[in-house]
Amino acid sequence: MATVVYPAIVERAGDGFSVFFPDLPGLTTAGTTVNEAVLNAEDALTGHLLVSSEYGDELAHPSDILDLEHDPEVEEVARVLVRGEAPGKSVRLNITLDEGLVSAIDRVATNRSGFLAEAARVLLAQRRKLEAA
Repeated sequence: MATVVYPAIVERAGDGFSVFFPDLPGLTTAGTTVNEAVLNAEDALTGHLLVSSEYGDELAHPSDILDLEHDPEVEEVARVLVRGEAPGKSVRLNITLDEGLVSAIDRVATNRSGFLAEAARVLLAQRRKLEAA
């Protein structure tokens, strides 16, 4: 995976905060605190990049955070740079797993590599949240 950085705007939203990406229309997330909202933005960005890659969508290049125009209708709390992981080229691995675990994976997945990659993404996101807490 390749690390990319997109600017995002954190705004007040009721009792919490929402985050949107000016370069990626429709990509939003939220949290009860600014920190939680920004952490959620990392997960949202990585998920968006993954899905966009799967569908072959072309992504806008990240703007310079200093070039973003201020919208008077948005109650900005912060402007942040959000790091995400864009899918890179696939790397072939040779791994060893317990045969029972392989059988369990095969019962629920049609693609072992895809299943293991998804499981790794979920676990990595959980660990990032724990480390940030």
